Amino acid sequence: MPSRLRGYVLFFIKLPAFASSWLLYYSFLYTVAAIQFNQYNFRIEEREGGQCIFDEVRRKWVVLTPEEWVRQHILHYLVEQKGYPKSLIAVERGIELNGLQKRCDVVVFNTDGKPVMIVECKAPDEVVNQKVFEQIARYNQKLRVNYLWVTNGSYNFCCRLSDTITQLEEIPAWEIVK
Repeated sequence: MPSRLRGYVLFFIKLPAFASSWLLYYSFLYTVAAIQFNQYNFRIEEREGGQCIFDEVRRKWVVLTPEEWVRQHILHYLVEQKGYPKSLIAVERGIELNGLQKRCDVVVFNTDGKPVMIVECKAPDEVVNQKVFEQIARYNQKLRVNYLWVTNGSYNFCCRLSDTITQLEEIPAWEIVK
């Protein structure tokens, strides 16, 4: 995969200043964030229910699905390569949207306990498409974070939200996000 891939994405963000039924649409030029994963020391075992991997953040064994494989790489990447504290990362964080229970794959909090990043993980064979961007934008209606990251392990789309959407060419280090 080339380190920089360009294209256009239609991105949905709900802003609190508008009526509840309005969605703002953003079309912007994106670059796939270049990520080089290290080789991590995963603990994998055969257990009841199949192959499992130990989640260092949740401190428990979880079934090793393709999406979980991506999520574990992301968690190790954030902690080991970008300096994020494990204690400020939530995995499969539950939120309520329009009376329905949803789960964010990864939510990062700052030292004040405010959410600052949502990561949406997909299996390596899943295409990161408009539907995925809509999903993370819906989660952000509730959490209102500054950073969104969508990934299937190979393709990584990260942006910073402020008055505008700034697409990032790399995942920000903890020192920037906190």
